[in-house]
Amino acid sequence: MRRLFVRLGLRGLALAMLLAAAASAEIRIERLDARFDAVIAPGATAETLATGFAWVEGPVWDARSRSLFFSDVVANTVYRWREGEGAKPFLAPSGYAGKTPFAGREPGSNGLALDREGRLIVCEHGDRRVTRLEPDGRRTVLIERYEGKRLNSPNDVFVAPNGDLYVSDPPFGLPGAFDDPAKELPFQGVYRLAPDGTLDLLTDGVRAPNGLALSPAGDTLYVANAERANPVWLAFPVGRDGRLGAPRTLFDARAWVAEGLPGVPDGLEVDAAGRIFAAAPGGVHVLTPDGARLGTLWTGVATGNVHVTESALFVTANDTVYRVPLVH
Repeated sequence: MRRLFVRLGLRGLALAMLLAAAASAEIRIERLDARFDAVIAPGATAETLATGFAWVEGPVWDARSRSLFFSDVVANTVYRWREGEGAKPFLAPSGYAGKTPFAGREPGSNGLALDREGRLIVCEHGDRRVTRLEPDGRRTVLIERYEGKRLNSPNDVFVAPNGDLYVSDPPFGLPGAFDDPAKELPFQGVYRLAPDGTLDLLTDGVRAPNGLALSPAGDTLYVANAERANPVWLAFPVGRDGRLGAPRTLFDARAWVAEGLPGVPDGLEVDAAGRIFAAAPGGVHVLTPDGARLGTLWTGVATGNVHVTESALFVTANDTVYRVPLVH
């Protein structure tokens, strides 16, 4: 989950255009299907919760404390937003604790999740691991290596109802990305960590795995491929043993890439009705399980991630965090 110009190394005019767009991001809601009215009511608007960050990611709502946690990946900080208080630093450093300056642009945490006990799960780019924040402030390392080799830079994470932890591991947090000399694994993986500590590689066949989520029945795993050359969302059937079958393409964003919209298929979540909320070039698409697009929330900027609750959709888009009311 990265800004387009960071991922592709754009320069000059293209970079200036992206920065200018980021400064004036607003959400425009486009309705394509009558079923969208059951998701976001007509007349609903987006509320800006916090802005002015470098690159926001990984929003997760904690109902117990009525807090929204999110990452500023560049600033190496997790923030906590509360009604009436705004956003304040919560965890720093969030993803890189090294003593030497980080060589890349994205040292901090990216994806965040809460486990069944309400503990914060953190994807740490710079330290290349997934950790759990304990109530006393200690961090427990959950995943750091696969078959003895260091992970690339864990990006997105969610906790399944049975406690399984799903993690995507593209190289976007490495200073040199795919070509970084410190990259130890020859692939980019999607992993599942069982509560007993068993780590399984579910697939190494997605070049740039990013956002991921399970269908409500647990029979489909959705994975975003975060690259401009093949900007697709894949749907993997999940067998009874948890293994993945051959994927189908759920949705293809090449039309928006061709238009020059900033961003890639990025973070995603699935609501209780099975609808997919997918951060995409220029905004957030709301899709059905068969790939129909019900509507889009156009931000006009690279949009990193989403989080869905019963009553709200949280969106992290470039430097801004939004809240959109949902029908419930």
